[in-house]
Amino acid sequence: MRRTSRPWIRGARDSNRKPPARMAERTYRIHTAAELSGVSAELIRAWERRYGVPRPQRTPAGYRVYTGQDVALLRRMKQLTAEGMSIREAAAWASREAAQGPEVPPLLDPGEGPRPEAWRQAVLAAAERYDQVAVSQVLDEVLAALPPLKAFDEVLAPLQRAVGDRWHAGTLTVAQEHLVSQVVRARLVSLLHAAPQNAGHRHAVLGCFPDEEHEVGLLGTALRLRHAGLRVSLLGPRVPVKELGLMVAQLRPHLVGLSAVADPGAAAFEQTLGALMAALPPGVSVWVGGPAALRHASLCERHGARVFRPGDDWAALWT
Repeated sequence: MRRTSRPWIRGARDSNRKPPARMAERTYRIHTAAELSGVSAELIRAWERRYGVPRPQRTPAGYRVYTGQDVALLRRMKQLTAEGMSIREAAAWASREAAQGPEVPPLLDPGEGPRPEAWRQAVLAAAERYDQVAVSQVLDEVLAALPPLKAFDEVLAPLQRAVGDRWHAGTLTVAQEHLVSQVVRARLVSLLHAAPQNAGHRHAVLGCFPDEEHEVGLLGTALRLRHAGLRVSLLGPRVPVKELGLMVAQLRPHLVGLSAVADPGAAAFEQTLGALMAALPPGVSVWVGGPAALRHASLCERHGARVFRPGDDWAALWT
């Protein structure tokens, strides 16, 4: 008998052989899939009920989880409906494309490994072209390829610093900086949706200075602390001094983290910091981070606040 050159046929006939195990595909809960695809969670559920697309898996607890291909399918349906196709037609069309294989590409070529520097450069190049769609696609690929904290440490945080440095150097415009920051912020919010919601005794309250609007660094801090097991109350930008003091006095958190990015000058910075420290109850651990805090580190220390610097051990915040 002629021997076949197709080993998979021999393997199928050999009861002792098993096909190679497939790597488990990363999955996302519905709110993360919504952030990545641009389709609301409510609309995803409606499409599933009415058109059977996508078809999520279920966790043992019954939660929907979506693959990278499900996210790509949702993006394609959104694109087709934006071009004027009815949702019923879009669902059928996108499903056929996915079945016939890949006019809808996977988020990451499985033959390629993680490449943080290439991702960062691709985002910066897209920003220079004012191409926010490309920025979104690159960062979606990052989140599909890397665990949340690795994505933050190796891509999102250094990317945001690079964007800020280029803006200060005049090589990126305000519009280009905002174009990237909005996408980075959206992806960080999606990661926070999927992060552990802890109920432990260690509690952090995070907010920006009263006149501070930049919250990307604060979102990254919240992500890091949640994954470290802390309960996090995230207040975001422009937190009024009085309201922060009342909240902290009632909750008595383990630490208060404040973000100060824009530098108003030494006198204004010290005035704001002094008002914040006076509003907070005595004994609470206060940390300040961001470029303005680094620039005025001596003022922070004079008022009893500790400065968090890039490269510091995150565990120092709660130990």
